Amino acid sequence: MRVATKANAAPSLTPRQIFERLDRYVIGQERAKRAVAIAAYNHVKRCAVRRRDRRSILKKSNILLIGPTGSGKTHLARNLARILEVPFTVVDATEYTEAGYYGKDIEVMVAELLFKTDHSVEEAERGVIFVDEIDKIARRTQGGRTGAGGRDIGGEGVQQALLKLLEGREIFVPLNITQHWNKHDFVQVDTSDILFICAGTFTDLHAGAASRSVGFGAKEGRAGGRPKISQRDLLEYGMLAELLGRLPVVVGLTPLRAQELRTILTEPPDSLVREYRERLDVDGIELSFSDGALREIVDCAVAKGVGARGLRAIMEEVVADILFEAPERRGEKIAIDRRYVVRRLANLDAASLGDA
Repeated sequence: MRVATKANAAPSLTPRQIFERLDRYVIGQERAKRAVAIAAYNHVKRCAVRRRDRRSILKKSNILLIGPTGSGKTHLARNLARILEVPFTVVDATEYTEAGYYGKDIEVMVAELLFKTDHSVEEAERGVIFVDEIDKIARRTQGGRTGAGGRDIGGEGVQQALLKLLEGREIFVPLNITQHWNKHDFVQVDTSDILFICAGTFTDLHAGAASRSVGFGAKEGRAGGRPKISQRDLLEYGMLAELLGRLPVVVGLTPLRAQELRTILTEPPDSLVREYRERLDVDGIELSFSDGALREIVDCAVAKGVGARGLRAIMEEVVADILFEAPERRGEKIAIDRRYVVRRLANLDAASLGDA
């Protein structure tokens, strides 16, 4: 089902339906899923209106996701694009520099989206660009406060260059993203209907906000023990007010709890347990995990603070020997219990200590 099948069509998925589909793949983060569902619905509705009347006053609903590593920021954006059935690309903000300096120009973000559509401008103009590590391009000079001159090539300069993309502008986009694009052909793309989802951990910001939440007059933090982050906090961190103004939907994600990590392991259609079972089923092996084994894997992820992203590395270590021997053990039934997981993860800890 498409969200908008024709130029004059209204969105066919409501915010509740978008939320329910996200809920199948994204565990926890209820508030974030609701906020993203609303923003996505409004975005698609705006695109449909603008195809009928380009003079529409409806503004874009670009999103800023703030949360710790492994909390599901990229996973949330990727599944949103899949639900909307639009082109999607992930870019790293730290790869870009101010125009004229060595590094990627900001237009290459759109070029990567265009590449995903086989250079279909019409398809790219309704896609989603996920800009990760947005916190790493915070202003690193004091020019904004002191008035002093200076260049912040990979920080403030990139934020300023992002303004035109986020707001919506017709820009020249390179067709060849492997070399410096000024030497190659380009095409004009309108970013007015491209949804930008920016994300960052803002690790130091959380620490600062926590210190201000202690004492007389302190405000109560959000669920999960993470204090609420205000626009002022983001400005002091080094984000430009103009950039934040073009990211009207700001969503905070909380660290995933142990029960949520357990659910991520087993319940979603693309869960890790199902993936590894299918991987070994190709070799004729029936794989199963005991409750104790799953609990030990989750406890390791919680202890290391790696969140959902780290679950794959832990699972890979647990089943590494089985994967190596799989072609030679065809037809076997292998049950992984808690003792086996403890032994495998002990080796992992020893290896990490040895590297240190």
